[in-house]
Amino acid sequence: MRSSRWLHVPLWVTYAFLYVPIIVLVVMSFNSGRSAYSYEGFSFKWYAELAEDELVRDGLINTLIVATSSTVLATVLGTMLAVGLARYTRSKTLDAIALMPAVLPDLVLAIGLLVFYGVIQLTLGLYSVVLAHALFSMAFVAAVVRTRLVNADTSLEEASRDLGAGPVATFMRITLPQLAPGILAGALLAFTLSLDEFVIAFFTIGNSDQTLPIVIYSMIRFGVTPKINALAAILLLVSFTAVIAGQRMTKIGEARAQD
Repeated sequence: MRSSRWLHVPLWVTYAFLYVPIIVLVVMSFNSGRSAYSYEGFSFKWYAELAEDELVRDGLINTLIVATSSTVLATVLGTMLAVGLARYTRSKTLDAIALMPAVLPDLVLAIGLLVFYGVIQLTLGLYSVVLAHALFSMAFVAAVVRTRLVNADTSLEEASRDLGAGPVATFMRITLPQLAPGILAGALLAFTLSLDEFVIAFFTIGNSDQTLPIVIYSMIRFGVTPKINALAAILLLVSFTAVIAGQRMTKIGEARAQD
């Protein structure tokens, strides 16, 4: 019994290694002093300064535009990809190709997209980042939706076709409602990934507009301040909320499928 307790030590050490820095970051965002390394008292003033920072506001707006647009594209294309792979092909090669953007290093994918945009002579801007993030997130959406497809009741689709419904009507009335929790979970995951993504955006955005992660990068080059901690804390809150919501939607969908 005593030996089994020691088995939990590596687990708690790992949790501490992952989350203690995050907790310190959030606590220091409420620091009343200007130092990011010594706590002088509780204050919300750095959050107030964030609201007045025009550069941060523009970066946030650009990030929301990119994240929302790429999420819509990734959700539509990822859902279609998942249905196509699950219903119309059994090729392991196509499965691997579809998931490749999710496992490729961000740097490799970013350089490849930059070269591709140069070949087709596409001017870099927010739309180039939207396309890049959609490609990156589409693989994650496809993986989540395909997992949901495994638990979908195919007999309902067969009954729909036997009763005279076409492929489009069957998909809209039978398949899509079954996939809705998985699609929503994939969309929330895609939004979170786009919201925090830095490397691909850095290579594909050009010099005109900047997303929020790039703004943060430009700020920390001159040193870490409580303002950056406050900004990071807000991003953490949004990311955690989206991830938790996505997990809950997946569990709800699985529970309904079992019922």
